[in-house]
Amino acid sequence: MVVSDKQKTIERPTTLEGRGLFMGEKATVKFLPAPQNHGIVFVRTDMSEGGEPVRIPALVTHVTKRARRTTLRRGAASIETCEHCLSAVAGLRIDNLIIEITGPELPGVDGSAQPYVDTLLEAGSVEQESKKRTLVITEPITCEDGDAMIAALPADRSSMQVLYDLDYGSIGPIGKQLYAFNSENGDYIHNIAPARTFVLEAEVQALRKAGLGAHLTPEELLVIGSNGPIAGNAFRFEDEPVRHKIVDLIGDLYLIGCSIRGRIVAYKSGHALNHQLARKLLRLAEAQHRSTLVNREGVVDIRKIQQILPHRYPMLLIDRVLEIDGSRKAVGVKNVTVNEPYLQGHYPGTPIMPGVMIVEAMAQLSGVLLSQKLEHTGKLAVLLSMDRVKLRKAVTPGDQLVIEAEAIRVRTRTGHTRCKAFVGQHLAAEAEIKFMLVDAEQE
Repeated sequence: MVVSDKQKTIERPTTLEGRGLFMGEKATVKFLPAPQNHGIVFVRTDMSEGGEPVRIPALVTHVTKRARRTTLRRGAASIETCEHCLSAVAGLRIDNLIIEITGPELPGVDGSAQPYVDTLLEAGSVEQESKKRTLVITEPITCEDGDAMIAALPADRSSMQVLYDLDYGSIGPIGKQLYAFNSENGDYIHNIAPARTFVLEAEVQALRKAGLGAHLTPEELLVIGSNGPIAGNAFRFEDEPVRHKIVDLIGDLYLIGCSIRGRIVAYKSGHALNHQLARKLLRLAEAQHRSTLVNREGVVDIRKIQQILPHRYPMLLIDRVLEIDGSRKAVGVKNVTVNEPYLQGHYPGTPIMPGVMIVEAMAQLSGVLLSQKLEHTGKLAVLLSMDRVKLRKAVTPGDQLVIEAEAIRVRTRTGHTRCKAFVGQHLAAEAEIKFMLVDAEQE
């Protein structure tokens, strides 16, 4: 990860109202400042979970399949058609934001990102102390579906460059359009944000049969007939369709949780391919973040770990804790060497770290994480159960196992964590682990 510039949030709350583009339900959106390193988080204020409004981070891990739009989902709560809002947030380089919404779908307004840009500009912006995170594309990453494709490529510049090739064939009202945008030199506010969602006149009937956009008229939606926009509507740009594709792409790729340095090349790409690329880029971003942590001094060294955990050689399997985010998440490392005693018999000539030892390492890191709560001071996390255990890659001497433990639910006497272990960019193992928290003298 490259750090450049400072993170940014809005200066004061602001709101936007309107009906959803596809579902037509009225909704009010309230944008609120958020602390540094918070990220972009949607909040369904009309739905609750455990007595609190449902929070859905704007990450591709929460994307659910929908036709012609981007939708985030957590349990029964969803955020429909969020790509235009996220595009505006990305275009204005806002890193931290709380977006409260009273309905299932964000307002469509005029079908572009411009209303969101205008609303956020009215709120002003403020710099924060933490540095902005940027994913650097270090290797070509491609996604294809038939003749459609999208690729992320390394680039020399410190910006995201987008080249989109929209091809509806040599005949028809749209034809072939090509547009290049540079996040550093390009004018997102004036050249990209105003481009609206469009639909071909031939597609309207099928959408209405599916119950989508039934409340809209050709005056409210850019409907393109054989001779161009119908019902007196007009293009805002001669090449408005391809510019709107870039609106969607920018919003979809912001679901990796940070900005991008590299070149994005797309041909006929839609939301599904954009999401595929975002998932691959998110894995790359997470790997780069883990690499950065490994090269920093740990927050908990082996001596402190021994004060927290009762384990000792040869069963102490965490060498260093790299990062602790309160009682929510911890990242640790285990350096696997040929001197591990269990490798002598597992297996002679082909040493492989047993899966049970990887799970044990994840459990130990979870114990460190659970100990961060004051009420758990002096308690031991005793393994209760393991679920969804998957071993995905062999771990061998010389590998550095970077482990993540995330708290799912923590109570006074029990703890539940979700863990993953990585070797480089590769997921080696994952599991959900439950613990009973007992007093040390009872153990």
